Amino acid sequence: MKKSALFLLLAIVFFGCKPKETITSTKLDNKTEAAIKGNWRIASVNFPGSDYLKVTSFNIADAKCFEGSQWSFISNNNKGNMLLDKVNCPSYSSNITWYINKDGFMVMKFLTEGVKAKHTDSGYILRVANVNATTFQLIDKVNVGGQFVDIVYNFEKK
Repeated sequence: MKKSALFLLLAIVFFGCKPKETITSTKLDNKTEAAIKGNWRIASVNFPGSDYLKVTSFNIADAKCFEGSQWSFISNNNKGNMLLDKVNCPSYSSNITWYINKDGFMVMKFLTEGVKAKHTDSGYILRVANVNATTFQLIDKVNVGGQFVDIVYNFEKK
């Protein structure tokens, strides 16, 4: 009797404490990943108040500096790179690692030269939207003046 009660208690604890999946779920959306494979550029960056507000994207530069930036996504190994070289903006380039999960979010890390992705603690989670053969959007939610707004990065195929 004691053994069955102990087994039941352990079963309840084991099955009752199953961790919930987070937004960074690693169940991949291979179809969407394959759809954005290739070379892209950010055609425009839009958010409410973008004419008079400055928002720093990815802790790198003003969001509008990302217009015209070049991005490469390799879907078979979830790596790539980006290049920011707009006039009057800081120059920046980085290798990236990324994946798109089944919940429609891209999880992306900018990699420091010589540091592996598993040793990079910070990254970004962006919603993927409106994917087709020539365009897609990445949407970041940021706090601007105490309110959360969507920053929409509009990508177009090169």
